[in-house]
Amino acid sequence: MNKEALTLQVIEILSKAGFTLSDRCNIRPRSFDLAARRCNILLLLRVLSNIDGLSAETAREMRQLSGFLDGSPLVIGSKSRDQALADGVTYFRYGIPSINPGTLHDCFVEGVPPLVHAAPGGLYINIDSERLKSIRTANNISLGELATELGISRRTVSRYEDGGMDASIDVVLRLEEILDAELVCPIKIFSTGNDQTKHGPVPEPPEQSEQNEVSLLLTPLGFFVFPAKQAPFSAISNDSGDNTMLTGFSTYNRTMVRNARLMSSISSVAGTKSVYIVKGGCRHTQIDGTVLIEESEFRRIDDLDDVMRLIQERNIDKGATT
Repeated sequence: MNKEALTLQVIEILSKAGFTLSDRCNIRPRSFDLAARRCNILLLLRVLSNIDGLSAETAREMRQLSGFLDGSPLVIGSKSRDQALADGVTYFRYGIPSINPGTLHDCFVEGVPPLVHAAPGGLYINIDSERLKSIRTANNISLGELATELGISRRTVSRYEDGGMDASIDVVLRLEEILDAELVCPIKIFSTGNDQTKHGPVPEPPEQSEQNEVSLLLTPLGFFVFPAKQAPFSAISNDSGDNTMLTGFSTYNRTMVRNARLMSSISSVAGTKSVYIVKGGCRHTQIDGTVLIEESEFRRIDDLDDVMRLIQERNIDKGATT
């Protein structure tokens, strides 16, 4: 399946599942194609025909942007190398879960999360380690006895119970048969706002070499800034409170207007503010909800609160541009 058909299928599935979707990111390069939200679930999605096309740099930016936005990165694809991605199986690329459209549908439309994940050597299942140990001890079965029944080592069973090792499908099915209990833990492919710190990566401070114009303008005012290299915005900025901003920086031109509109769409889904710092002159104060501030005006601001007040004032002005 080509990428365009795959993207349309993803949009159809998420819309059916009740997600609100941003406009498609039509820039190059890009770390994500769509932002999607349903209640407290926020997804940054990358759609690839072959999931091996995801680079380490793109994956890193996806993880970082998702961390800032209390969301989850997710790759949707149809194959890996020459093999089709299997239904109900989660693959991982640079720490990002990758699934096919069928698994996406099962998870968000049918409410059935994937149970199997691919790893070197085959397909595996996460075991509820605490439940395994509790049921084994309640039935007075020793580690050695259970290992013998399974045909594996005592150490392997111990690692299952410590949570340090996943099991093959055959072993899990045999375990559940012996203990007459369900032991499978679903694969968590997304987080919610309540458990993001447990699931997603905590944003790391950017290296000095990664700082850009937005960093140099906002960091002295007290903002934490993560530069973005593959997004329609230049950075995500946060004031350590509830104020997160998609922040752009460029001269006023057609590309800037297009990106400002795309930023507005993404920020509407992600629940952030959207600000564009314009080099040189600017005829408008906002574009579709993205506030415009001339660089010369911004440099006269010396307080974080003044920035937020200016953004609030200009958001009241609904005069957009073409």
